[in-house]
Amino acid sequence: MTIELRHRFVSTNGVRLHLVEAGPEDGRLLILLHGFPELWYGWRRHIEPFAAAGFRVQVPDQRGYNLSDKPAGIASYRLDRLAGDVVGLIDAAGRERACVVGHDWGGAVAWWVGVNHSARLERLALLNIPHPLVMRRHLVHNRAQRRKSWYIFAFQLPWLPEARMRRNDWAYGVRALTATSRPGTFSEADLAVYREAWSQPGALTAMIDWYRAALRKPPPRPASPRVTAPTLLLWGKDDRFLGQEMAQPSIDLCDDGRLVFLEASHWVQHEEAGEVQRLIGEFLR
Repeated sequence: MTIELRHRFVSTNGVRLHLVEAGPEDGRLLILLHGFPELWYGWRRHIEPFAAAGFRVQVPDQRGYNLSDKPAGIASYRLDRLAGDVVGLIDAAGRERACVVGHDWGGAVAWWVGVNHSARLERLALLNIPHPLVMRRHLVHNRAQRRKSWYIFAFQLPWLPEARMRRNDWAYGVRALTATSRPGTFSEADLAVYREAWSQPGALTAMIDWYRAALRKPPPRPASPRVTAPTLLLWGKDDRFLGQEMAQPSIDLCDDGRLVFLEASHWVQHEEAGEVQRLIGEFLR
């Protein structure tokens, strides 16, 4: 069976988001959220299998990325606004609830939806991303995590991070992917797609502004950090960016949570696509 991928734009929460969707219109809504420095294409291996399983799959370029709107100002990328985009996508689909899966920054957004909009979630799955409050605590108190997160602090500088990313045909962005993943995970064709997305007008500053907003414009602290929706956390143990010691404290903040470690890097949905599909598919069923 051939699964058709449809590209369209959705206006939500004050921005216009580009998204790719597939699967039956009456299927359960499944939203897949990418992280930095990716785009919808980071989920390309997963769209068709989940659509074939009966889900209505939607994969947005999150705000600031690729073809989606890139509003000016660091405050435009506060975590609560990013979570509002996801709620807006659920509304635009005419649904009360959705299953949401997020990797890296997309996972941070998904966590925040779980904390603040639990009634809009059917199920929540995260890949290699801690609960935002666990991440913040470890940035303050965990020296090893601060060393791994050096780039977060470097991204706070004006214009210099953008200049470094653009140098030598995006060599820094390419290295962020290829030097921290298994050899061959990202092909030259894949990297060409990423370079094109990074080259969209305003995209690079908007992407980095997510990091600037995280430190300079943190969202209001929630009344409770707990997530009530059933939650699955998948964690590649060879993550060069995020220490696995943050995984269990994150799942401890879930009323109904499960943690699974995989032999993979930070780019777990690329390296272990079949196992990730199996685990998430079983969880969503």
